[in-house]
Amino acid sequence: MTTAGLLPAGVILVESFGDTGDAAGIRLFPEEEALIADVVEERRREFTTVRGCAREAMRQLGREPAPLVRKGWDGPTWPEGLVGSLTHCVGYRAAAVAPAGAFRAVGIDAEPDAPLPHGVAGRVLGAGEREAVAELERAGMPVAWDRLVFCVKEAVYKAWHPLTGLPLGFLDAEVSLSADGTFTARVPGGPPFPELLRGAWAAGRGLLRVGLAVPAPVPDGGTGPGAKAVQAEVRAAG
Repeated sequence: MTTAGLLPAGVILVESFGDTGDAAGIRLFPEEEALIADVVEERRREFTTVRGCAREAMRQLGREPAPLVRKGWDGPTWPEGLVGSLTHCVGYRAAAVAPAGAFRAVGIDAEPDAPLPHGVAGRVLGAGEREAVAELERAGMPVAWDRLVFCVKEAVYKAWHPLTGLPLGFLDAEVSLSADGTFTARVPGGPPFPELLRGAWAAGRGLLRVGLAVPAPVPDGGTGPGAKAVQAEVRAAG
């Protein structure tokens, strides 16, 4: 287990840089098996490994393993008393889990450290974000900054949607990246979600990783199907 500075104390982050699955003694619950009855073996291994990460995070929090089942585009439903987030991409699987009494929501995401496919950046980044990315690129730090903005927005959505039940389009969140490994994200504010989120990012091993957590209680004051098409395009391009 490693936090890698991505998440605050109290959030358990378990990562895997390869698939383990049945070889590591990870057994799926029947409800989980039903979700992958017709998938290819690669997808099964990915699905199993990321749930193995979640089981280990639950164990470290003193909780018994429990099935994680998702419906449609929603993220997994976590056991009562827990909040969490899952992510996977080529060469990486992870789960972040925290007590619901300490945190209202958690969001993590991982992406290959490679530029977004041609034509996608304009649908993910606002004008101000594109200008900021161009400035970071001129500074010479070897990071795929446009993909990192996408990664942050994915993590924000994973925290946003379970807590609000509302859609959030890519251009509804405004991300500001810092070269020191931190970021802020501004979203439509109001209970139960803060207007300004803060999180951390890391680059290494060909990956971009992002983490954020919304503490409880949520500070005062602080989208949908179209976004899924962009997500699918990015995933297909790797």
